[in-house]
Amino acid sequence: MKKLHLLLTYLCFSTVLTAQKNPVVVDKEFIPSGTQVTVTKHTYTAATGNSAYTVHTGYLDIKNDTGKLVAKIFFTYYKKDGEEVSRRPVCFTFNGGPGSSSVWLHVGGLAPKRVQLQDDGTATAPPYKMINNEYSWLDKTDLVFIDPVATGYSRPAPGENPKQFHGYVEDIQSVGAFIRHFLSKYERWASPKYLAGESYGTTRAAGLSKYLQDSYRIYFNGIFLISPVLNFGTNDYYVGHDLPRALYLPSFTAAAWYHKKLAPALQQDFNRAIKESEQFALGEYASALLQGDWLTEADKSKIAEKMSYYTGLTKAFCLQANLRVTEERFYKELRRGDGLTIGRLDARFTGRDLDDAGEYVSFDPSFTNIDGPFTSAINDYFQRDLNFKDEKPYNIFGNVYPWNYSNVQNKFLNVAESLRDAMTKNPALKVYIGSGYYDFATPYFTAAYDVEHMFLRPEARKNIKHYYYHAGHMYYINMPDLVQFKKDIDAFFDWSLKGK
Repeated sequence: MKKLHLLLTYLCFSTVLTAQKNPVVVDKEFIPSGTQVTVTKHTYTAATGNSAYTVHTGYLDIKNDTGKLVAKIFFTYYKKDGEEVSRRPVCFTFNGGPGSSSVWLHVGGLAPKRVQLQDDGTATAPPYKMINNEYSWLDKTDLVFIDPVATGYSRPAPGENPKQFHGYVEDIQSVGAFIRHFLSKYERWASPKYLAGESYGTTRAAGLSKYLQDSYRIYFNGIFLISPVLNFGTNDYYVGHDLPRALYLPSFTAAAWYHKKLAPALQQDFNRAIKESEQFALGEYASALLQGDWLTEADKSKIAEKMSYYTGLTKAFCLQANLRVTEERFYKELRRGDGLTIGRLDARFTGRDLDDAGEYVSFDPSFTNIDGPFTSAINDYFQRDLNFKDEKPYNIFGNVYPWNYSNVQNKFLNVAESLRDAMTKNPALKVYIGSGYYDFATPYFTAAYDVEHMFLRPEARKNIKHYYYHAGHMYYINMPDLVQFKKDIDAFFDWSLKGK
């Protein structure tokens, strides 16, 4: 495929620093104590021209209240050169899982370099390459990519129990401690501050917005919720809990539209199909689910007919599933006749199982599409470009299970309430919500539903903006959406920095 982007050009400077007892200056770069970092200098090409920047790659020590080292958290800090830090935003960025490193946002679309993919997000043949990212956020903000404990190179200190970091509250506290320490060590307290999370990272970001505000009086200018999950009650399928089944249905419609499985009347207009599906999901379909076995056989037949119309599945299948088609069955059923399955992270992608008779898919083709390229690219990038070498493996996914939800024992985790609290106390806080239509990990309609059930006052409600993209969970891997994503991000930064 024709290369659309220039390769990143580097200036020849690289210094490794370890176990610093006192602050030192290297080529006018401040290296705080309590960090072990590699410092490298670079330039990148953006639409506005070439820009110079510095990267700090390494560890920040996390200590408890008694001063004991409990963990070393790995981070990558991109700082644009020649900017006044009191006016320069800083954005703390992470992915989700829980248990995922920050690799996806890091080299998928935000940093000055990104993994080379085809324009629709399909992986190239190995070996994989990193290319210049003219859509990087660095022209708007400095970036700090955080790998929570057990992900990336981050690890507990020797002798420390990993479980103290593996839970909703535990994770908020450790990542919050990192952010607080970073602001002090790198002298960024005066900077405009942002959080950017993806997937469970949005759960973390919403929780951090309240935790850091209440605990350390750290107020943010904006939060980027990329493929959000705010209320687990709208995402978790299980018998007897029908709300997610209604909220997932418009995503079924979107995927069926993409694969040309809808009736001609819906197939010709995506927006019409989605709007009608949403209305059906919240109206007749939700009512039918609520009725359970009170629903008559005649009404059940009518709902199955409409469900078939909006999902591309057969009426018989919808009836066999008792009007409750799970997402896992949908991946297999939508294109069963073609011998294909569809992806969970991104329904545009298809795969083939050993046979076509199974009820569930054997793998997610949208994940395997990005797993190899991102893993290979990030490891090579750290070693060759950022001059950071470590004998430990870089954990794309760390072993963080069982994840502790004791703070919400016997109920759903709902961080939308934490976000509402933070927005109410900080009237300047702006929130970006971005969703991909073809994402089944965090369906777009669940995020919209969650916001509408935050019951924000009008003055706070105007501080949230929704953005939608024609791709999946990592919608930035699709070139048209990466371009639009950058435009939306630029506008959001300009809006949120006005402070109105």
